[in-house]
Amino acid sequence: MNLNKALNKQAQGFTLIELMIVVAIIGILAAIALPAYQDYTKKARFSEVNTAVDGMKTAATVCFHDQGGTTNCGTVATNGIPAAPAASDNLSSLTIASTGTTITITATGTAAAGGYTNILTGTDASGVLTWAQSGTCDGANYCK
Repeated sequence: MNLNKALNKQAQGFTLIELMIVVAIIGILAAIALPAYQDYTKKARFSEVNTAVDGMKTAATVCFHDQGGTTNCGTVATNGIPAAPAASDNLSSLTIASTGTTITITATGTAAAGGYTNILTGTDASGVLTWAQSGTCDGANYCK
């Protein structure tokens, strides 16, 4: 009988303190994981903006080489520059313009994609088009 009492004592389950510790650990993990998840979600949504910019950049580079300069490469639907994609759940707007020796592509994400702006500036440096990236997405590491 003494052995039976020892078995029953061990089979009582978890104490309230043990359960509270487990709940606290889960709460801490959730507090860390939720903000990180939200940031990853916005970054994934902003990738649609980056993809649209990269497509326009490729078209502008081809136009630059075909036209021999930046002058005719700032208007959509001409000289191989495609029409700007329509606004979507992640892309608010995309524009292209050329002034002097530069081509500027500006894309803005929606609030769901962080609301950041990605700006690519192509400069004609003696017959070579070099691109520089700027915008609010740069500081948040969303451009990469």
